[in-house]
Amino acid sequence: MKTLDQYNFTGKRAVVRVDFNVPLDKAFTITDDTRIRAATPTIKKILADGGSVVLLSHLGRPKSGPEDKFSLRHIVSRLSQEYGQEVQFADDALKAEEQAKNLQPGQVLLVENVRFYKEEEKGDAEFAAKLAKLGDVYVNDAFGTAHRRHASTAVMAESFAAADRVGGYLLLSELDNAKKVLDQAERPFTAIMGGAKISDKILIIEKLLDKVDNLLIGGGMAYTFAKAQGGSIGSSLLEEDKMPLALELIEKAKAKGVNLLLPTDSLIADKFANDAETKIAANDQIPDGWLGLDLGPDSIKAFTEVIRKSKTILWNGPMGVFELPTFAKGTTAVAQTIADATRESGAFSLIGGGDSAAAVNQLGFADQVSYISTGGGALLEYMEGKELPGVAALEA
Repeated sequence: MKTLDQYNFTGKRAVVRVDFNVPLDKAFTITDDTRIRAATPTIKKILADGGSVVLLSHLGRPKSGPEDKFSLRHIVSRLSQEYGQEVQFADDALKAEEQAKNLQPGQVLLVENVRFYKEEEKGDAEFAAKLAKLGDVYVNDAFGTAHRRHASTAVMAESFAAADRVGGYLLLSELDNAKKVLDQAERPFTAIMGGAKISDKILIIEKLLDKVDNLLIGGGMAYTFAKAQGGSIGSSLLEEDKMPLALELIEKAKAKGVNLLLPTDSLIADKFANDAETKIAANDQIPDGWLGLDLGPDSIKAFTEVIRKSKTILWNGPMGVFELPTFAKGTTAVAQTIADATRESGAFSLIGGGDSAAAVNQLGFADQVSYISTGGGALLEYMEGKELPGVAALEA
């Protein structure tokens, strides 16, 4: 793959696919600008070379054409602040060609949400070819969408000569850090998997069983394991059809000598609300009408003890409903211990995007871990061994 440092952007108009799918509040204020900041080194390198930049991104999941709440115009002022200049805006991806061609070296143009066209997610070749006219070199720095074969994330690369397809700094950094965990992990290697469903994580769990020393499973998916082993889980999250799979994973871990750690207790509640009545219960003895929403104190102690002794740590998925402060203790303890192991013991820690990244950022540990991925789904698929279309398009 050609990298930014192997390309001279002088006098070139670079069309850069970024992932500016940032969260906005009701007043359209950005609540987490991590993805914007993550792409800045790539943008600044092109501008410093004497090139101009046309930015393509999606925002949210518009269903049928333009919707104001998904318009990228809401982030123009933040980008202008980030790049120290006025960022121009084109309000239609298919009518931006002339505006793009008028860019002077050092200027930046943001194009409206490419997902306002249904052809984007379909990977339509004709639509991709039209987008390609916006620049004379294609740069992909959108790791968060690299697992999608969409028009702007993969297909439009085909309209450029191989020499004019370039991987951005963020994309390469994401791949390098994922490879470090997969192929160069210092031991003990601990993976922490959370979130709601085993079905979302099955492939990565199976892959990790060949690589890790410890696999810690928390979050909603842990209750399927508890139920599969004959426990009572009340109204906790359950994937009934995945119970045989849970038992199979327990046996696979034993056969491979992996320490599979499941929660032994939970903070349970009588309703899904921050002001619910709560108590501690064994994970396999949750009363009817109650549901597990976070790790209990014994589980927190067991999990953090393993994490503290680890030299490589991969974390994907929260340990509970951390958005509600009452049920954030497990996720907070895991984040704190990962930060401690990184800072004090020199562990390498990779936070796998999505809710885990949000938790680390919100809890203030972002600068105390080794790397926070901007792409949850893309990172998992890469680690599962799947080809990422956005990466493959640059290597063709």
